[in-house]
Amino acid sequence: MGELFRELFSYSFISRALVVGILVALCAALLGVSLVLKRYSMIGDGLSHVGFGALSVAMAMNVAPLAVSVPVVVIAAFLLLRISESSKIKGDAAIALIASSALAIGVIVTSLTTGMNTDVYGYMFGSILAMSGGDVVLSVALSAVVLLLFVCFYNKIFAVTFDEAFAQATGTNAKLYNMLIAFLTAITIVVGMRIMGAMLISSLIIFPALTSMRVCRSFKGVVVTSAVVSVVCFFAGIVGSFAFSTPAGASVVVANIAVFACFWLAGLARSRFGKA
Repeated sequence: MGELFRELFSYSFISRALVVGILVALCAALLGVSLVLKRYSMIGDGLSHVGFGALSVAMAMNVAPLAVSVPVVVIAAFLLLRISESSKIKGDAAIALIASSALAIGVIVTSLTTGMNTDVYGYMFGSILAMSGGDVVLSVALSAVVLLLFVCFYNKIFAVTFDEAFAQATGTNAKLYNMLIAFLTAITIVVGMRIMGAMLISSLIIFPALTSMRVCRSFKGVVVTSAVVSVVCFFAGIVGSFAFSTPAGASVVVANIAVFACFWLAGLARSRFGKA
C-alpha cells in the first residue's frame, strides 16, 4: 500500500486532481444537503449539461473554457430559480428544459467544429489529465469562495432549507439566499466538471447527502458527515482509478455507491435494534 501511495503522489497531474477534487467534493457535499432537503438535487445534473454546452462553445471559439462556462452556468442557475418560482413550470421540468436545450446546443456545436475528440470526451466523463496549473489556481480560488460564503451564511442557509416560509416571516430574504445556493452550486459544478465530467458531477451533490441521512438526524450532523464521506470517497475513487486503471469520475461514483450501501445497512440495523 505504501508503494502505491508513493507512486500515486509522484505524478503531478494526480496531485493537482486531488487538490481540486477534494475541494470540489467538499463544496458539493455541503451544498448537496440543502439541495436534497429542498428536493432540488437534480439542479446539479441540469447545470452540468449547461456547463457542457458552454464548454463546447468555448472550445469552438478557442477561448478559456472556465471563463465562458462560469458566467453561463451561473446565469442558468438564476434562470432555473426564476422559472420554477414565477411560472407554472415546476423545478424538475425547468431543469429538464434547460439541460436538454444546452446539451443539444453543445453537441451540435461540437459536431460542427472539433468533433467528438478526446477533449470533449474528457469534459463529458471527466479526466484528471485536464487540470493545468492555471486551472488549479482558479479552481482553488473559486472553491475557497464557495466554502467561505457557505460558512458565513450557514445559519441563513439552514433557515431557508428547513422552513422557507418561516424564514421569510422572521425577516430573512429567502429569495436572496436561494440565489446564493444556486450561485455556489453553479461554481462548484463548473469547477468539478473537469475531473468528474458533465455526466457524473451531480453524484458529488446527491450521494454524500443521502448517505449521511441514513444515520444522522441533525442538520449539522448531516452536513459534517456528508463532507467527510465526500472527501473520503473522492480520495478512494482516485486511488482505485490509479490502481485498476479505471476512469476517475466513475471510480469516485462507485466509491460513493459502496459507502452509501454501508450506511444504508447501518441505518437499517440501528432502526431494527432500536425498536427491539
